[in-house]
Amino acid sequence: METARHHLHRLTLAAMSCLVAPSVQACGIALALAVDVSGSVDDREYDLQMGGIAAALRDGLVADALLAEEAAVMVVLWSGSSRQTVVVDWQRLGRPQDVEALARAVETVPRQWRNYSTGIGEALIFTANHFAPVSDCARRVIDVSGDGTSNEGAPPEEIKEILAAAGYVINGLSIEGETAQLTEYYRKNVIAGPNSFVMPAFGFSDYPEKIRRKLIREVTKQLARGSQTKEDG
Repeated sequence: METARHHLHRLTLAAMSCLVAPSVQACGIALALAVDVSGSVDDREYDLQMGGIAAALRDGLVADALLAEEAAVMVVLWSGSSRQTVVVDWQRLGRPQDVEALARAVETVPRQWRNYSTGIGEALIFTANHFAPVSDCARRVIDVSGDGTSNEGAPPEEIKEILAAAGYVINGLSIEGETAQLTEYYRKNVIAGPNSFVMPAFGFSDYPEKIRRKLIREVTKQLARGSQTKEDG
């Protein structure tokens, strides 16, 4: 209990506030993409992740869904317990050119770290603490992808419960290959909130297609309402 209280204190008031929504919200979803750049991810795999996100944003279905929601999107890179950074700050998407500008920004982000541990709980805390600028959005979603289990910092199973209680949804993209039963680990220890889900990618080469499908599923309202808290092969 003391550990959970300590983690709660590390989350800002803005991150934990369930703000009273105005009667009409232009922004339907605030979506934070949290990308694993820990030591198990080599440069080719990093490029597959960032290039995959950029390609997904340019997909017609994804772009249309983001624009229909007047979405706000942020990109975070994360590794060990003290290594997380915002590489693309919140971008409001109201026009097709906004989506293209976001895609260009994502595909040109340089890698930040190379040889560090995997701190999923720390990534969740850091990301949630950056939602204050998008408090007007109806949904707050953290999309975390990675290829391993957490081995440093705050336990993600504790952080996810705190954030779910504060109104966040945490979805996962588990990159299978290095870690046995990673999708099951994400289901039990990472994802949280209404209609949350984990989608497996079978290796980094499968990441671009799966992040495209995942963005469609979490942004499109009709799909989100019908989702179940399970993996989607």
